[in-house]
Amino acid sequence: MSLQIEEREKEGIVILDLKGSLTLGEGDLALRESLAALHRSGKINIILDLKEVIDIDSTGLGTLVFGLAKLRKASGRLALLNVNRTHLKLFLLTRLAIAFEFFDDEQDAVNSFFPDRELKRFDVLEFVRQEEDPNSKDATHPDAAW
Repeated sequence: MSLQIEEREKEGIVILDLKGSLTLGEGDLALRESLAALHRSGKINIILDLKEVIDIDSTGLGTLVFGLAKLRKASGRLALLNVNRTHLKLFLLTRLAIAFEFFDDEQDAVNSFFPDRELKRFDVLEFVRQEEDPNSKDATHPDAAW
């Protein structure tokens, strides 16, 4: 399945809803082009909603890193929203989890672009702790539904 990208805005922040595979070929090329076009138009604060991404390979991860670097160089930011459990493990294994900002709530992701707003970031360390000890899973924790 190729990658479908829908663009929308919320409070001036561009949100790209991704659906399909972020893998070598059409998927990574489509996202690179979308990010480049947004950058050229001056839109440098972007949220990627990965809720419906079914697969990410090393090329897809490279595309995310490339986009992050380009946006940071332009004084912009890239936030990741709704990263599923399997993909989050990939970010942890490749040590890319420290480079990205993860959110499981869209409004928190939007608020992260406004320094005066309070927000709740996704706690990657808590995710790792739960993976190490599955018996400690708290049903009220945001990733308990994953």
